[in-house]
Amino acid sequence: MQRYEYRVMPAPRKGEKGRGLKSAEERFAFAMTNLMNKMGVEGWEYQRADALPHDERVGLTGSKTTYQSLLVFRRPLAETPCEFVETTPDPQRLLAKPPEERVEEPAEEPLVARSPAQSLTASLMPKPMLGAARAPSGAAPALGPANPDLAAE
Repeated sequence: MQRYEYRVMPAPRKGEKGRGLKSAEERFAFAMTNLMNKMGVEGWEYQRADALPHDERVGLTGSKTTYQSLLVFRRPLAETPCEFVETTPDPQRLLAKPPEERVEEPAEEPLVARSPAQSLTASLMPKPMLGAARAPSGAAPALGPANPDLAAE
């Protein structure tokens, strides 16, 4: 699907002077022609002109609505290929891997009736993540109180 980027700019309010242009309409058309040619050179394609309402503040508490004339242009975006992301592994592919590279999927949790407070607490708790098993490095720390004299107290 083709994707586009858009550019909206105000329409010219005054005409431009040019050789042989005498009326206000001719000067305005010349200004529009120059603007559209400039945008076309940059790759923008003219789409439409819109007059949209714009609320302006008048005084301390008042407001008035004016209409702004806008020109809408678009140009195609460069196509970027989407990357394929595999969401569920293929069982045949998992079996083809050596045993040290196989990934086992966790079993589904059974449905348990919970109160709204328990559900909220459960949703806020971090979920355990599975990773590759690692061999322990070094000796495990000794268990027990830091000071042997405190054990009797």
